[in-house]
Amino acid sequence: MSHGFNVSVGTEHPLGANLDQTGCNFAVHCPRAESVELCLFDAKTEKQVAVIPMPAKTGKIWHCHVADLAAGQLYGFRVHGSNSSHQGLNFDPEKLLIDPYAKALSRPLFWDEKLYQGDSQGMMPKCVVQAPLGFYDDAQRPNTELDQTILYEAHVKGLTQLHPNVPKKHRGKFLGICHPDVIEHLTHLGISAIQLMPVSAFMPEPFITNKGLTNYWGYNPVNYFSPDPRYVVKDGVAEFKQMVTSLHSAGIEVIMDVVFNHTAEGGYDGPMLSFKGFDNASSYLFERNEYGAINYDRYVNNSGCGNSVNTASPYIQKMVMDSLRYWVQTMGVDGFRFDLAASLGRDPYEFTALAGFFRTIRQDPTLINTKLIAEPWDIGLGGYRLGQFPSNWLECNDKYRDTVRSFWRGDKGQTSDFATRLLGSRDIFPHDNRSILTSVNNVSYHDGFTLHDMVSYAERHNEANGEQNRDGHGHNLSANYGVEGETKDPVIVALRERQKRNLFATLLLSQGTPHVLGGDELSRTQQGNNNAYCQDNELSWVDWSMTPIQQEFLTFCQQIIKLRKSTQILNHLNLEGDTYTSTHNVEKVYWYRPDGERKVQDDWQDHNNQAFAVELRGVVDDKDTHQGHWLLVFNASDHDVCFHLPQFCETDGWKLMFDTRYAKWSEQPDVMIRHKYLQAYRSLAVFKCEPMA
Repeated sequence: MSHGFNVSVGTEHPLGANLDQTGCNFAVHCPRAESVELCLFDAKTEKQVAVIPMPAKTGKIWHCHVADLAAGQLYGFRVHGSNSSHQGLNFDPEKLLIDPYAKALSRPLFWDEKLYQGDSQGMMPKCVVQAPLGFYDDAQRPNTELDQTILYEAHVKGLTQLHPNVPKKHRGKFLGICHPDVIEHLTHLGISAIQLMPVSAFMPEPFITNKGLTNYWGYNPVNYFSPDPRYVVKDGVAEFKQMVTSLHSAGIEVIMDVVFNHTAEGGYDGPMLSFKGFDNASSYLFERNEYGAINYDRYVNNSGCGNSVNTASPYIQKMVMDSLRYWVQTMGVDGFRFDLAASLGRDPYEFTALAGFFRTIRQDPTLINTKLIAEPWDIGLGGYRLGQFPSNWLECNDKYRDTVRSFWRGDKGQTSDFATRLLGSRDIFPHDNRSILTSVNNVSYHDGFTLHDMVSYAERHNEANGEQNRDGHGHNLSANYGVEGETKDPVIVALRERQKRNLFATLLLSQGTPHVLGGDELSRTQQGNNNAYCQDNELSWVDWSMTPIQQEFLTFCQQIIKLRKSTQILNHLNLEGDTYTSTHNVEKVYWYRPDGERKVQDDWQDHNNQAFAVELRGVVDDKDTHQGHWLLVFNASDHDVCFHLPQFCETDGWKLMFDTRYAKWSEQPDVMIRHKYLQAYRSLAVFKCEPMA
């Protein structure tokens, strides 16, 4: 095709499409191709208008400059070369490829087998040339201290799709999240950071598409720079930045959930969308035989999604770092949650905390100041790595989740482990080299039951997923308290609400970084589905209408978050023996039996022990009269327990701050206790030592 454009050699850097004063420079990593074609398309019709053979290759990069192109130009690539899978070569000029460095796509990508066959141009969205973007103004960032950080995990669409005050065209979009009513809800709740589930461009898997469902969560990326067009009204880059700026103005940081462990291209039989068509051999990990020879026909699958990205490859590592810097420097993001992050530490096959990926992030002056959160496992051999990430990382703590659920469900023999989780899981994150805030604590996450479902269902109910209820985790540590699912029985409803208060209060009273699942504060239900990844409907979307009971729980959540943020003793406890920091704010920590005696070793081993108290005595210093003196009382048993309160406070009194037995915050009694307190079954209470009136 005669293109009629003024084409010159251009430069090999920077990668991607970059406008200058005379046109646009294109550069793409494709080391083993025989030739690469730049394809240009009409912005309205997506009709191909030009095919430009890229005239130059420098090292591993093909490049050219096309004069007089402007922002909004649509483009893609076709690659010519050997198609020899056993050598790792998958070149096929019939497949239009997405530029790995594209900053925007023209439309969402959906799998369509008919459109993919032969020339895939009809199925593939086109890359969009973007105008040069300056750096985000760092002065706008909240820069929230870690001990004030409370994460709120949310889905862009799910959070706002049913919000009655968000304009219809903005619902489910980036612009919906920055609606004043949504931001007001987040600020009144008290969270400090919204952790967005994947927003980079993705494609639902063929097998789920063929069932008439979709990948709602978005954990199947096709590009690591482009905001997914599903969440865009008109301009994805501008709207994402507008969302970030609005959240920052409200003091809320933005954390991105990123998926660098696999791509939507799947394994050997998967489609060619981008990486496979440019440099398959370097982009992915492949199995090796007993002599170390690579079998390019068998992709390593540490992700469970068909392939594993080779982040130890110099090019892939550069691309990932460029992506992270782009989201921080240009788009304004404050941190990242890394999906299946153990894969990133495989260098390339075995995990090590000294992996090149970790070292590169740590020396980067931009990324070292961001919040880095690891999901510290993958499904590959040796993939469970909780507690083994570098010290500047936070880690999602599944042991915390399981122990807290089990304790409050009433399982016996959990008290010792529960106490360890309560004070920062120092058995996992030692105090000599990890902050007490390292543990990202959660009782619910996007993959699993919501908080409301955790106390309403004993079993998963994933029939709508079309997999005969075999998908999703089977070990949920949940309970229904008499009836499976929703009920109007007032006794069961009251107990469920109390258990929700217990779980949420424990989360916010625990040392570490709390993670709240968005919608839990609104009593969101997925009707027992604990794997709603393919449910893009009311099952997954947040319902903003609330009953009086749900409103009371929201008020409780707001008050507990407020209490946590009110004192360092509750949000960042520094013990004198904690060598990670040179300061301490706690004089003593004492553990008590209900009879008022301090717990000894045998008490911790008592299988039937389900009630205890912990006293936190803050230090007195020159700047603060007192760091506080607190008492936390827990009773997970099925009967009331009389507690003898510590007498260290006998010249003053223990002021009750809250007790989860009370369904309404307005009913919390304003009382001072000196000696004894009857702690109701399955409840917790928090006291503060204050002078008697």
